[in-house]
Amino acid sequence: MSVPAQPLIKDRFRGFLPVVVDIETGGFNCQTDAILEIAVTLLEMDEEGNLAIAETHSRNVEPFEGANLEPSALEFTGIDPESPLRGAVPEEIALGELFAIVRQSVKSQLCNRAVLVGHNAHFDAGFLNVATERIGLKRNPFHPFSYFDTSTLAGLAFGHTVLARACALANIPFDNNEAHSAEYDAMKTAELFCLIVNRWQSLGGWTPPAAPE
Repeated sequence: MSVPAQPLIKDRFRGFLPVVVDIETGGFNCQTDAILEIAVTLLEMDEEGNLAIAETHSRNVEPFEGANLEPSALEFTGIDPESPLRGAVPEEIALGELFAIVRQSVKSQLCNRAVLVGHNAHFDAGFLNVATERIGLKRNPFHPFSYFDTSTLAGLAFGHTVLARACALANIPFDNNEAHSAEYDAMKTAELFCLIVNRWQSLGGWTPPAAPE
């Protein structure tokens, strides 16, 4: 009789480690507009094969030289790029430090590469990829074009694509006063992603593999 094996996140996502990313920006154009905040939330898998949040890391980012800052975007996020209290660092430092953290998690969880999880993931992936090219940063741990989009998953699971509303339907507490902070949105996106994946498993959608006899 086979004995249940310790479920590994690498087996659930064919060698990929899902890492939740949220980026707050100075506009919608990834080619011209500034990254102002970036956060990554790392995930782990328990003995039952359920996903859970491990930890979140975030950085406030200085706009790159010549970056565009749309007043409407700053009003929406409430970010003051000039505030000395932000403790912002250049893009190369912020991304370099966060990429190193992600690479270590990929290695420790025996995965081959990270895959970005985001709410409207193409937005965050676009800014991340363009910034990586802009600063010439090597060893990007994320897959260049594959990602998980919680907006799509929430539309399937709960019939709504807006993060705050999807969280409400999923019974995940959501404070609109905290929203549009990269760290807060990354953690809420991670909670939503974990809940959907775990619920799918509880319905029989994925069974952790058994150890060989």
